[in-house]
Amino acid sequence: MTNENYTGVTTGTVATACSSAALDMLLESQDIACVKVETPKKTLDIIIDECKQLSSFKAYAVAHKNPYNDPDVTVDLAIVATVELLDKNGESDNVIITGGEGVGIITKPGLQVPVGDYAINPVPRKMIVNNLKDKVPKDKIAKVTISIPEGEKIAKKTMNPKLGIVGGISILGTTGIARSMSSEAYKNSIVTQLDVALASDVGDLVFVPGNIGEKLALKQLGVTAEQIIQTGNYVGFMFEEAEKRGITKFTYFGHMGKLIKVAGGIFDTKHAVADGRREIMVTHAALCGVNKNDLKRLFDSKTTDDMMDILNELDISVEVSNSIAEAIRDRCMQRFDLDLNVILVDMEGNYLNSNMNIIN
Repeated sequence: MTNENYTGVTTGTVATACSSAALDMLLESQDIACVKVETPKKTLDIIIDECKQLSSFKAYAVAHKNPYNDPDVTVDLAIVATVELLDKNGESDNVIITGGEGVGIITKPGLQVPVGDYAINPVPRKMIVNNLKDKVPKDKIAKVTISIPEGEKIAKKTMNPKLGIVGGISILGTTGIARSMSSEAYKNSIVTQLDVALASDVGDLVFVPGNIGEKLALKQLGVTAEQIIQTGNYVGFMFEEAEKRGITKFTYFGHMGKLIKVAGGIFDTKHAVADGRREIMVTHAALCGVNKNDLKRLFDSKTTDDMMDILNELDISVEVSNSIAEAIRDRCMQRFDLDLNVILVDMEGNYLNSNMNIIN
């Protein structure tokens, strides 16, 4: 397996391993300690924690997602697969898959799985089928039920509730291998917000950096949670994906300290990638006529809130905020075909610029 410090396995791989182990238990009537799983990338050896036969036609297996170098809420989570061998009775498929406790159910359109079905994504479903189909006796069907005992609790720490996935987490994965600090996996999770909003015909979308922005938007604007799209640090990625989907007019709302970076052409707002907040603030303050001594005070400030206090003292905060908001719009228009309504706020949600439209 790849260096375990930097890679792990997906929930889909663990679910597949448990499904395979449970079927092997039924066919071989012996304890299964490890199984080989064929993923889209490679063959993996997955340790099984427990495997038990419940009857002549039913068994279950349990395994955990091993820790790896990633803040993954599903690490150490127990995943259970129960397999029942049923008479085929003319059915064409020999493996059917469903969910149980702790696996979410889709309640909104726009995701990879239809409304009303369990949130087991297409690649994990295909992996389970491919790893089991050749082992199922010709006259039988293997009914696979995936359960996650702690799934409903863990789901509260994910985007599932926002996406309309209720009652648990999703069984995910596109390669079977989870890579540490994977920006791709995070991007895949946040972009689904756009698909859900489009499929649900939600209008007047409000893009915000994260949870704080969402709370402030709900407090200040006449919008619902369904209208809010979180970008995380990947502003450029989310705006590009919006444009691809024909979403070209929306509100960009958030704290000055986050949105100001876009005024400087920074479309990945992670602090370790780029900052430039004080340089951008000082530039716009200078454009609005602030003198050299006060520009030095701004430059020496530690936070944008401290900078705004100075601008309020100088009675020029709205003018500078308007200049920054206009620069955000201009930067986005240079890169994308977007018509943005930019709203800058402080940590209490107070409006900082006046050149915007308030949503009612």
